Amino acid sequence: MTETTFTPRVFSGIQPSGGLTLGNYLGAIKRFVDMQGADYQTIYCMVDLHAITVWQDPEALRRSTRELCAGFIASGIDPDQSILINQSQVPEHAQLGWVFNCVARMGWMQRMTQFKDKAGKNAQNASLGLFAYPSLMAADILIYHATHVPVGEDQKQHLELTRDIAAKFNHDYGVDFFPITEPVIEGAATRVMSLRDGSKKMSKSDPSDASRLNMTDDADTIAKKIRKAKTDPEPLPSEMAGLEDRPEARNLVNIFAALNDQSPDAVLAEMGGKQFSEFKPLLAELAVEKLSPISSEMARLMQHTDEIDRILSHGAEQARAITAPILAKTYEIIGMVGPKVI
Repeated sequence: MTETTFTPRVFSGIQPSGGLTLGNYLGAIKRFVDMQGADYQTIYCMVDLHAITVWQDPEALRRSTRELCAGFIASGIDPDQSILINQSQVPEHAQLGWVFNCVARMGWMQRMTQFKDKAGKNAQNASLGLFAYPSLMAADILIYHATHVPVGEDQKQHLELTRDIAAKFNHDYGVDFFPITEPVIEGAATRVMSLRDGSKKMSKSDPSDASRLNMTDDADTIAKKIRKAKTDPEPLPSEMAGLEDRPEARNLVNIFAALNDQSPDAVLAEMGGKQFSEFKPLLAELAVEKLSPISSEMARLMQHTDEIDRILSHGAEQARAITAPILAKTYEIIGMVGPKVI
């Protein structure tokens, strides 16, 4: 079997279920922008089919999808450089997802820790979609033959499943059709933590709005939340080793580093010895400088949702030029009878 050469291509997506946070921006969207126009074709997705694994209010889902698209664009994703889509407009995602439901093994799915975390003690009442969504996630990636996926640490297990599904499909059918996708994990703040508890990931579902910076927060709100962020009484050290048992302090340093395109070590080399009464105003000023233009542009774009819808529709056309042939070839490989050309 000859080895296939795949076009370097990046795919990643975010669920439109609630507002965007600083964690989404630093952990994902900022990195999406950095990868744009580099050595890859880039495809970024609002994964609205994943959002409905738990019930969503229809109007809220529509608004969240458009707001997420606005966040992508306001942050620097250029629809002329990247394909920007919402998942449900590209039906090949779900069609390949069913094929992968038949490739993935029950044991693989039962090991997925995020299902256990999300379903909790009520696993029997969780939707089948919540259990099976990692195979749809694999389809999201492989329907584009994506070679690279920027992922946070909490998504590495899902990418491993994607690799397992690709390898099993290729082995079962004696082909080299799906790539073994590589993770891209980099950056100072790929995992942004809560402003109120440095041991927990910053989350849009946290009951406390003070625990996160929302990408729609205005300048005053951003500054206020950073001033009130939990810290400790010790000054900043000069090296990262000094933050080992200081999760809140480490989180704020990581946020500063990511916003300022520095390493955490470089931040501490400059800020070591400062008290948080000195450091927090500097972080607040930096956060306002970087985030306020994004929130303002998001608000402007949300006044023009017809333009957002046009961008998503055009993105779906571009995406289907890639996905339709890949799905057709998949069906051919597994023995489906396709339409006869007359």
